[in-house]
Amino acid sequence: MVKYGLDYTRCRWILPLLLGIGVIFGIIALAGRGWLESQTLPYVNQASLWESCTRPDQGGQWTCDSLMNYAWGRAAAATYLVGFILLVICFALAIIAFAIPTLRFNFIRGIGGLLFVAAMFSIMGLVIYPVKFSSEMRLRGTNMFSWAYGFGWTTAIMEICLGFFFCCLPNYEDQILGNVKPTYFYSSP
Repeated sequence: MVKYGLDYTRCRWILPLLLGIGVIFGIIALAGRGWLESQTLPYVNQASLWESCTRPDQGGQWTCDSLMNYAWGRAAAATYLVGFILLVICFALAIIAFAIPTLRFNFIRGIGGLLFVAAMFSIMGLVIYPVKFSSEMRLRGTNMFSWAYGFGWTTAIMEICLGFFFCCLPNYEDQILGNVKPTYFYSSP
């Protein structure tokens, strides 16, 4: 990508594409019911970011309790949701930044800074949830934090990595725009 610069049409959209994948992973984490699940028989616990469901036995009916009744549940949902909204804003700004024919590198660095803020909020929600859920909810059997919770962490890790990339990209402004003279290594005989 650096060899051809961001004017190369196929490379120009890699960063917004990765941010879009992060947004999709964030949607899966927000909507998924697999934040916490029973690991062994009987499978009686299942939770999302929004509610916790239990059933008395393997074939029983699920009864759900909203986590929004707890202050920590509202805090976990709010911080993760703020991080997700900031990620969506970064995605929109990245599309705008890379759609403009002339790249504005200070604008790109700002997107990177906003991604770090989004990652901070996402990680706060991802830490509050298991700590408080494990200590305040009655759980039976062996339980695990599952696939939707993993998508939440994947989103946070993508925010951190893309934040570094967006912040470091302006350091290579001359190489990307083609303003650097090539260096030739020649030795005379």
